[in-house]
Amino acid sequence: MTEKKGKFDFAIDRGGTFTDVFARLPDGRERVLKLLSRDPQNYKDAPTEGIRRVLEEETRRSFPRDQPVDTSLIGWIRMGTTVATNALLEREGERTALLVTLGFKDLLHIGTQARPKLFDLEVAVPEVLYEEVIEVDERVVLRQDGCQLPRKDPRRIVTGSTGDSLEVWRELDLERVEKDLRGVLSRGITSLAVLLLHSYTWSDHEKAVGRLARRLGFTQVSLSSEVMPMVRAVPRGYTVCADAYLTPKIHQYLKGFTSGFKGGLKHVDVLFMQSDGGLTPMEQFCGSRAVLSGPAGGVVGYAITSYSEMEKKPVIGFDMGGTSTDVSRYAGQYEHVFEATTAGVTLQAPQLDINTVAAGGGSRLFFRSGMFVVGPESAGAHPGPACYRKGGPLTVTDANLALGRLLPNFFPKIFGPGEDEPLSMEETMKRFRHLSQEINLFLSSNQSQVGANGANRSPSSKPEMSVEEVAMGFIRVANEAMCRPIRALTQAKGHDTSQHVLACFGGAGGQHACAIARALGMKTVFIHKYSGVLSAYGLALADVVEEVQEPCSLQYEHGSFGELDRRVEQLSKRCLDTLSARGFTSPQITTEVFLHLRYKGTDCALMVTAAGYPADAKSCLAGDFRGAFTERYLKEFGFTIPDRAIVVDDIRVRGCGKSGIKSVFKSKTALGQSKPVKVTKCYFEEGYLDTSVYLWEELPCGHSIWGPAIIIDKNSTILVEPSCEARLTEGGDVCMTVSSDPHCALGTELNTVQLSIFSHRFMSIAEQMGRVLQRTSISTNIKERLDFSCAVFGPDGGLVSNAPHIPVHLGAMQETVQYQIRSLGTTLKEGDVILSNHPCAGGSHLPDLTVITPVFRKGVSRPVFFVASRGHHADIGGITPGSMPPHSTSLEQEGAVFVSFKLVTGGVFQEEALTEALMAPAQYPDSSGTRNLHDNLSDLRAQVAANQRGSQLVGELIDSYGLAVVQAYMGYIQSNAELAVRDMLKDFARRRRQQTGSLEVESEDFMDDGTAIRLRVQINEEEGSAVFDFTGTGTEVWGNCNAPRAITLSALIYCLRCMVGQDIPLNQGCLAPIQITIPPGSILQPSQNAAVVGGNVLTSQRVVDVIFRAFEVCSASQGCMNNISFGNESIGYYETVAGGAGAGPGWNGRSGVHSHMTNTRITDPEILEKRYPVILEHFSLRPGSGGAGQYGGGDGVVRKLLFRNQVVLSVLTERRSTRPYGLLGGEDGAAGLNLLHRADGRILNLGAKTSVSLQPGDMFCLYTPGGGGYGGDEDTNRRPETKRRRLNKSFPERGSVFEYRMAQEGV
Repeated sequence: MTEKKGKFDFAIDRGGTFTDVFARLPDGRERVLKLLSRDPQNYKDAPTEGIRRVLEEETRRSFPRDQPVDTSLIGWIRMGTTVATNALLEREGERTALLVTLGFKDLLHIGTQARPKLFDLEVAVPEVLYEEVIEVDERVVLRQDGCQLPRKDPRRIVTGSTGDSLEVWRELDLERVEKDLRGVLSRGITSLAVLLLHSYTWSDHEKAVGRLARRLGFTQVSLSSEVMPMVRAVPRGYTVCADAYLTPKIHQYLKGFTSGFKGGLKHVDVLFMQSDGGLTPMEQFCGSRAVLSGPAGGVVGYAITSYSEMEKKPVIGFDMGGTSTDVSRYAGQYEHVFEATTAGVTLQAPQLDINTVAAGGGSRLFFRSGMFVVGPESAGAHPGPACYRKGGPLTVTDANLALGRLLPNFFPKIFGPGEDEPLSMEETMKRFRHLSQEINLFLSSNQSQVGANGANRSPSSKPEMSVEEVAMGFIRVANEAMCRPIRALTQAKGHDTSQHVLACFGGAGGQHACAIARALGMKTVFIHKYSGVLSAYGLALADVVEEVQEPCSLQYEHGSFGELDRRVEQLSKRCLDTLSARGFTSPQITTEVFLHLRYKGTDCALMVTAAGYPADAKSCLAGDFRGAFTERYLKEFGFTIPDRAIVVDDIRVRGCGKSGIKSVFKSKTALGQSKPVKVTKCYFEEGYLDTSVYLWEELPCGHSIWGPAIIIDKNSTILVEPSCEARLTEGGDVCMTVSSDPHCALGTELNTVQLSIFSHRFMSIAEQMGRVLQRTSISTNIKERLDFSCAVFGPDGGLVSNAPHIPVHLGAMQETVQYQIRSLGTTLKEGDVILSNHPCAGGSHLPDLTVITPVFRKGVSRPVFFVASRGHHADIGGITPGSMPPHSTSLEQEGAVFVSFKLVTGGVFQEEALTEALMAPAQYPDSSGTRNLHDNLSDLRAQVAANQRGSQLVGELIDSYGLAVVQAYMGYIQSNAELAVRDMLKDFARRRRQQTGSLEVESEDFMDDGTAIRLRVQINEEEGSAVFDFTGTGTEVWGNCNAPRAITLSALIYCLRCMVGQDIPLNQGCLAPIQITIPPGSILQPSQNAAVVGGNVLTSQRVVDVIFRAFEVCSASQGCMNNISFGNESIGYYETVAGGAGAGPGWNGRSGVHSHMTNTRITDPEILEKRYPVILEHFSLRPGSGGAGQYGGGDGVVRKLLFRNQVVLSVLTERRSTRPYGLLGGEDGAAGLNLLHRADGRILNLGAKTSVSLQPGDMFCLYTPGGGGYGGDEDTNRRPETKRRRLNKSFPERGSVFEYRMAQEGV
């Protein structure tokens, strides 16, 4: 691609609020411009207007707005746009129909079956993108060696692109498809998404449908096999729907854009930024690759300008905008993810790993139950922050203004209803004074309510908080909220956060850069001269990218290298041909090969490049991918599996046409020291300080500015904090050296700002423990399904913080730790680690092994804290593989038992004694010891390592603040949770008294065997406390639905958190206002040897149903986890299956979703059929199973599994005879049903709990329960809506950190 000399070149980022323009002029000068993205009174299209203004001003010729722009002076145009993102967020794409394999019409509605917000009873999920579904009567299945299905008819055998053989079970009926498509067209739908199972490898059926649809007149036809040919039907389906939904909108925008230029830009090189950070020609810009088009330019911008090939110091990109902040990382290569969720839609496409958190300049400020809270709610562009003069709320921007960090005189007068006024300091201060009064009133009225470790204070012991202290508090809390994803992003892959440079851009980031860098231990902040328009500048620096990818099923071994080399060569040639056709010469083109690799039998696949690993005799020609994979695996996960085969899932080639500009701008130099334009008063920790104000454009390079100072340019404000130094580089950029955090003496008295910060810090410790556990574990359950929790406990064993929030673990680990304190007492020594899983010691069920480490401090004889991790082990012995037998009647049948086992003594791991204990169940009849000792030992070592990391982090916190302070704030955080629960109980009691005159509620529900669970709750309105009395609950049962006391506590904490309706620390404080009475010998407090595996997964759900029924919160959800497992001597599989959610005041229950005490994701249909001897015949919603009412209950699902080999099937279910209740006149949901269709035609009802041997051709049909309805038809005004915060509808978060948290909560 040759440079066009003497032309104007434009790089334009069209954002939601502003459009940024970077122009390179014919003489080499550079210009930047910022204008509103929407200003219909002045222009139709912002990018066109930006180009017109630059041309008119620089050539001094007239370019009238009402005429197409002359393109003779334009060399190239590069654009990034949020058109696709906004259409996705606002659900304003093209009307679309989905065409899918018969039996799977609701596959994308069910999705992973996990709910996005764990404690959101409404289960607010973004709607699917399609309007109609057509089911296609076709089916192909993968051939399997050893398949024993009887052959009834000859089937066509085909070979897929991966090399896999497939059988065509049902040929495509094109006549029927044509009839259905004509019907869709007649209803005005012209965009079609096609998803047929296994089309990633064999696409003939999809292509035939595509040809037919285009012939019939569909204007957009997206085939999943073309959009992204990767295994896994659900994310591929979401991706193809997004492509069909968004691409017409993009084309519509492009048509409007090109119409503003003479000749429609035919002779101008127009390129658009894709989500992967590469440019593509305008005509190939499509919906599935466009969602990150806007922010991707910023990543390219900071990567090229901030990273030094010489120093090789990795960079964290920090882009703080109005509603959210984008965080990413660059260390010489762009970090991509290949599956990520945006606006509730999971896209399977290469995209930069940009982590978006809901914290920006417009994030709202709240004071809740004694805690400072920032976001996630945002003021948006309208009405905007309070200082915008449009009646908006207090935000982070207002806090910066109140502290003197934003200077209204340097802002344009574009605020107020007439958009002609300056920022309003008066409105901001008025709102802060009101909030400060509220905070001080709370503090004065709660002086006596201090944490367990705090000292009582007189009201006069602490002065009231000033407006400035309040504003500063919110800034510090906002900073800590933004630090957490940065820590997670770096530490997740084994990197040290402090060894990074912070590259700051976006309008709001410069005010926070010093503080965030200091909090993370970083020494350098880099702010580019175009930081306010860096996304646009990044477009000018970017390369044109052509990517091709295809699936693969080869093993990475010598015998496959010839085929791998052939396919790599083919894909590389496609890239080269495409880029050559676009005008690039050979020296301008580079290609990079990636293989998507994983160890056989695992799901942890890494997209690996062989850069730095040259080919040798033991590798393929593209490089030593084995060496690259094992080293990266070791870096990210802490170990390798040397004797395990490596599988190639996909081959990807990325071709780059080098076309980015080189900036030649040099800043002016000067001998004298730069002078401030004014000196202002700015508030810091030390109080008000004289702060020099400089204009960036007037600063000479090479000179230093010591903080406190403010540097201002047209698009951003940079705060140089005290003890920090800023200097202008030769290129005109600002480089700041950040001092270490001066030790701030903190007393044990309550400081509400520090309360919020300590809450973040304690949560961060638990999160970092989880990252170590995930990285160093080896089993699928812990490493990939993330079925674990980590937690921090006080010296009394009380829970302080817990991550992630797996419902059945909430509160349960506290019982385990407190049991060990009572049992072992003073015998615990430094270097000891305890292992426990017994129900009498706070265990939930035996496969959940809890590892507890006491944290000691020099000079203190007893532990000052405890840290613990609980992980679900796939097998610990017992009468069935998986240690979850459906028919167990005693505890020893369920596996190895540990009460207070010393796993580590004096720092020595007790492997021999542990092995003996894990094999001990073999002594019982029909039982086995653990069937996977190697994984048990590895995962327990990983749990010990996670605890060690937690102990180290607690020690560092104590080093910073002192033991007394850390323990005091531990108590305050527990008190904060207690206060939130008390407020909720007082509010409920007040409403209950007004409605009924009573402060007592009660309810009961039944297990399928008739066992009652009864609850009576007595509430003290004055104290905000309650007694939960389960007296009258049925006795321990002969079976395994007995639930240890810890399960009831977990269910209770979950219910309390849902009823509070806002984020609160989940710790022992939640239960402080609660007195719990459980009769010994009952199903909720069984004897020591009772079987409990069903109590964990079934009875826990019924306890939740009973609590919510007493408080009339919502109708019953399915009340079951539908535990299904099957296996034989060579394979084992376990899943839980979704059902209907209960309706509530103001919402219908969600269909096909997990509820309450579980949130497990379900295996994708294509993965299920690829790895196990089963064919998924049907997976859809169960219409009519949700209870009717003013608000209807959600429907359950129908799932049919056809077995190809002999297996033993186990089902452990509930709600097969009792039905999920409706509330306040709503009807009950339908009960579930487990049917077995024998190959000989017999149909059997299996009942709720059984194990049965299956033959090839047998089919298990699961019908899960629906949710209960809420309110009768006439009952429209009987009850007020439950006071509960509605979910933020914009779903702003995304990125690998967000996906990790969602995966953790999906357990």
